[in-house]
Amino acid sequence: MQSKAVVCKNLRKDFGKGEDAVKVLRGVDFQVNYGEMTFLVGPSGCGKTTLLSVVAGLLNPTAGDLAVLDADIAKLHSSEAVLFRRKNLGFVFQQFNLLPALTAAENAAVPLLAAGWSRKPAVEKAVVLLRDLGLGERAHAKPNQLSGGQQQRVAFARALIHEPRLLVCDEPTSALDAETGHHVMELLRKSAVRADRAVLVVTHDSRIYNFADRIAYMNDGLITRIEEQQNAA
Repeated sequence: MQSKAVVCKNLRKDFGKGEDAVKVLRGVDFQVNYGEMTFLVGPSGCGKTTLLSVVAGLLNPTAGDLAVLDADIAKLHSSEAVLFRRKNLGFVFQQFNLLPALTAAENAAVPLLAAGWSRKPAVEKAVVLLRDLGLGERAHAKPNQLSGGQQQRVAFARALIHEPRLLVCDEPTSALDAETGHHVMELLRKSAVRADRAVLVVTHDSRIYNFADRIAYMNDGLITRIEEQQNAA
């Protein structure tokens, strides 16, 4: 039986209170297995990004049970939650959030620097990872010297560099052409899908569905069905 990196039971998230509350997650039952890449798909506004944010500890659930890497992150003190995310989670969101004064390699190295690495080895590791992503020649460029797709790959490098146990991605291929998107997803599978790690991806990009081990379909704040894929790329 597959061990679970994420377990949601009757998970609910409301914005606002009382009669004016907007019920975005309406009782989600969902899990993410170690050693797998799980996709979360569905129409815009169905609650996918909210669910991703709750799983990542960026939003607290209104009700229900949530275990992430065996931790009840909703009950962690704010400083404990920050340390937990820094150590265990990697993030790729639609907004790249690169620091404009830093080079691509320095941006990618930020999680290592935050963990106490010295600058030189952290940046050297980032350069190697950027090379794997096809950005070796742009490793020392600033964000304003990079295209949107190149900035997206820097964001990938930053998310992967500290080898997180759970990687969460919101529309990771939205700024990439088909070939680059395919290459990035191959790298994700190679780097992040291991027996002690898991990947959760929110996407509208049907071109990359074949990379998923499981696809969870969401609508109106609920998981409506789970599709197992036997031959993930």
